[in-house]
Amino acid sequence: MNARAAARALDALARGWDIIVDAPDGQLALRPVETGAAPEAAQPRLLISAARAITLKLANQKDAARPDAPVCIAVPGALDSALAVAIADPSLDLSRPMKGPFAAQPLPSPQAAEAAMQLARLAGLLPAYHILTEAEAEAPRVTPADVAAYADPTTLRIAARARLPVSTSDTAEIVAFRSDADFHEHVALIVGTPDDSLPVVRLHSECLTGDVLGSLKCDCGPQLHGALHAMAHAQWGILLYLRQEGRGIGLINKLRAYQLQDQGFDTVDANNRLGFPTDARDFAVAAQMLKALHVPAIRLMTNNPEKQAVLASLGVTIAERLPLQIPANPHNAHYLVTKRDRTGHQL
Repeated sequence: MNARAAARALDALARGWDIIVDAPDGQLALRPVETGAAPEAAQPRLLISAARAITLKLANQKDAARPDAPVCIAVPGALDSALAVAIADPSLDLSRPMKGPFAAQPLPSPQAAEAAMQLARLAGLLPAYHILTEAEAEAPRVTPADVAAYADPTTLRIAARARLPVSTSDTAEIVAFRSDADFHEHVALIVGTPDDSLPVVRLHSECLTGDVLGSLKCDCGPQLHGALHAMAHAQWGILLYLRQEGRGIGLINKLRAYQLQDQGFDTVDANNRLGFPTDARDFAVAAQMLKALHVPAIRLMTNNPEKQAVLASLGVTIAERLPLQIPANPHNAHYLVTKRDRTGHQL
């Protein structure tokens, strides 16, 4: 396994370049639909997610033995980049409704296809590819094991730290973490003076729209500031700021999910319709950050049972769960109900 191979493949996907995925069950030469130009092909084929196949009325053509596997579809007629993106992106279904009919074809290499989908999600791209007969000569090669190695958070380490006075604590310290493979730079903000007491710890996933722009569609901004104020009134605390925008699907895909929410889908169905998990975040990163900070036991501020379960499974002692209740507003009331009823948040 080689995490660097996956990193090279991710860089290629961001630039719209070809990749080759080698798996035990075969090989796929692929080009990302979102960033790459549509290749000239007599019989264009696309690799799409299982969720997208269902939306495109291909559920009855999917492999019954592998219901969650990606799907290979044949596209009738010419295929340009704009049409390929419209086929892949469900947020465009209202503006580009006339597509297809499509026919599912046997999946050439299911293991390679699964790894390719995971790469697209790690890159923050739509999980969709052009299937090529031949890739560019310099196309990076990657294996499923390479992709798994890239996603392993055990290489996380402290890269820098500095004093950072903030509005809730003028003695706060910020600590930045870096991974050998992952380009995301997670940070911890230590509020107050560490001592022998257990810190109040909050895992907060990056939310540009809520944390910075004051979005009313979610509760992220108020939760961030509420957690910092709670830490200021405790003996000390640690904010773990995880660079996992949009529950791990990335900013652009989060905005696509917003479009789908405006069309009547809740946040869970919107993510799934885009071909992403309900929650793609990796809370194991937080456990690695706490380990690097030499903090084995905490008081966890969360409404999310999954955060508590993951940290506990990785050896973090959680002495107490502290709720973080934020009043609803007219724009996020349905979102909060969805968090409670569909993802088990303790609201």
